Amino acid sequence: MKILFVTLSNIGDCILTLPVLDGLRQKYPDAAITCLVPARPGEIFINNPAVSQVITFNKHAKLTDKIKLFFSLSRMNFDLVVDLRNSFFGAFLPAKQRSLFFGQLLWIPAKIKHMQQRHLFRAGMFDYSKGNRKYQSLIITQQDSDYINRILTERNLAKSTKLMVIAPGARSQVKCWDKQNFSQLCSQLIKEGNQIILVGDQFDQPVCDYLEQANGEKIINLCAKTNLGQLAALLKQSQLLITNDSAVMHLASYLNVPVVAIFGPTDEKKYGPWSERSMVVKKDVFCRPCAKAQCRFGNLKCLVCIKPPDVLSQVKAILAGKKEAIEQGYRRILIVRTDRLGDVLLSTPVIKALRQKYPQAYISMMVSSYTREVLEGNPDLDEVIAFDKDAKNAQGWLSDFKFSRMLGNKKFDLAIVLHPTNRMHLMIFLAGIPKRLGYDRKFGFLLTDRIKHTKQYGEKHESEYALDLVRFLGIEPVDKNLYIPIKQESEKWVEDLFGRMQIKNNDKLLIIHPTASCPSRIWPAERYAQVADSLAQKHGFKVVIVSGPADIKKSQEVINNMRLPALDLSGKTSISQLASLLKRCQLFISTDSGPMHVATAVGAAVITIFGRSQAGLSPRRWGPLGEKSRVLYKTVGCTVCLAHNCKKDFACLKATTVEDVLKAAEEILL
Repeated sequence: MKILFVTLSNIGDCILTLPVLDGLRQKYPDAAITCLVPARPGEIFINNPAVSQVITFNKHAKLTDKIKLFFSLSRMNFDLVVDLRNSFFGAFLPAKQRSLFFGQLLWIPAKIKHMQQRHLFRAGMFDYSKGNRKYQSLIITQQDSDYINRILTERNLAKSTKLMVIAPGARSQVKCWDKQNFSQLCSQLIKEGNQIILVGDQFDQPVCDYLEQANGEKIINLCAKTNLGQLAALLKQSQLLITNDSAVMHLASYLNVPVVAIFGPTDEKKYGPWSERSMVVKKDVFCRPCAKAQCRFGNLKCLVCIKPPDVLSQVKAILAGKKEAIEQGYRRILIVRTDRLGDVLLSTPVIKALRQKYPQAYISMMVSSYTREVLEGNPDLDEVIAFDKDAKNAQGWLSDFKFSRMLGNKKFDLAIVLHPTNRMHLMIFLAGIPKRLGYDRKFGFLLTDRIKHTKQYGEKHESEYALDLVRFLGIEPVDKNLYIPIKQESEKWVEDLFGRMQIKNNDKLLIIHPTASCPSRIWPAERYAQVADSLAQKHGFKVVIVSGPADIKKSQEVINNMRLPALDLSGKTSISQLASLLKRCQLFISTDSGPMHVATAVGAAVITIFGRSQAGLSPRRWGPLGEKSRVLYKTVGCTVCLAHNCKKDFACLKATTVEDVLKAAEEILL
């Protein structure tokens, strides 16, 4: 029996065809097999005792060279031609049996998606079970094993050392995860006691050298220092391979080595790892998989959105014994909250809960332009969509329709509207998002799923009301802490500011935010001044006054009433800069406002002065959540709270005295 096996493709694709070669060897154990392959993957077959002859050929060769080879092969009188590339040779070579030339026309069941399985189906080999693996056609010689063992011995690695192989390259750059992400991942894996070994070919040398330099001698760099047999020997000794969509991934899959593969534009269902234990790390942006050589949007977001913790979680899962990732119910999720700073910040536990439940989902959050800074840099969020609802060009039904169309193009399959408004419910409906979850008020009938709106009763905190919507999805939140990213540029801004103002690291900092969007929440300026002077005099605080640009005059009133100097940063900080500033203070005193929640998120000690007696506006719903927080709140017998239309000159606010605030401060500072 003479068989011609044709697989004119790259290394990864050739490895995908090896199960067919294994099947041929099992079915025809005495057959003489000739392999027709390109030069690069030729080493898979050359000097392989399972193969009688290897003919290397460039599939892009001139027609005359192809014709010459054709007649040469014709004289070899093959009994069977198996052509997995549907080439010229498989079509016309004389043989008793000809397989697979019409493979592309062969109907393949929809459930058979992976190329390895499709090759088997076309060859009439419907199974690649464990029993077939004893016929594996990739040969690992004793010399290959000795080479790897010698390297490990020279590094004084014990046999119990946990070897983790990382292949950070790929033939196409659009498949390559960022080298800085790989560096962070390597650093974390090394901390957890793993020995990292880098592999690849000469094209991967720059990224492997970068990772070696970033992590020093803790990494073994074997890039361009192994042939396929030696690489296979190394993979067989490792506990896991971490890789892009690459030939190394298919080699490990063929050897049944556990694989964690990072996928961007390519289709994991067609080209993903096929080991018995494998995980794919991906982010389902609306345009993936596209299988394009260039990203049409120029941002390669499908790879950019994958972060080291995403990969690390899958590594831990596979090492814990999980065989494959659980397919998530929602792939693209939109969270909507277009109200104020504090409201958005109180909703960050929702993002975290969704990320924990759907680790590979693409999660976006739609907020007002002003609050987007609260979310930019949040590791659990893949995209921030800014909607400037107050801008002149955002007014009118036409602009809303265009925005809805943009949302529709992103192909979200779940939208969660945390703050009900007629406008948002209508826009989400027009976007055509299949599942729309929110509250049963203000055009709530446009939602597919609704829960009863009871926020006005103030029975629990606003953050808990927001989390009720994820509980509706069967998700019980684990981490309810607020989160705001701390940006490096904001940290540098604070350092530069302190240098100019001669504020030392050991100086005590008191920050006061005396303003709010409603007069029913603003404590008298002269009282803030008395508190600031008293605490500065007794405890040596340096006082800083902060507020938004619209409240500079109100902040100036506090400073004008103070006897001691204060640093006036009113209207001079971004949200991010405010977070970095609050992170350094020993005490923050504020009205019921967004910065109060920023202070809580960064772990600052907070004193908040509340007024208003409506249950839905009370501290129970809106108070600070930090362990070092104090709420000062007194009622004055109002049966109905008129809020900013108060007829009692905001008596509830004025009921809180300077002494009350100083007492709370002393309790915190003890």
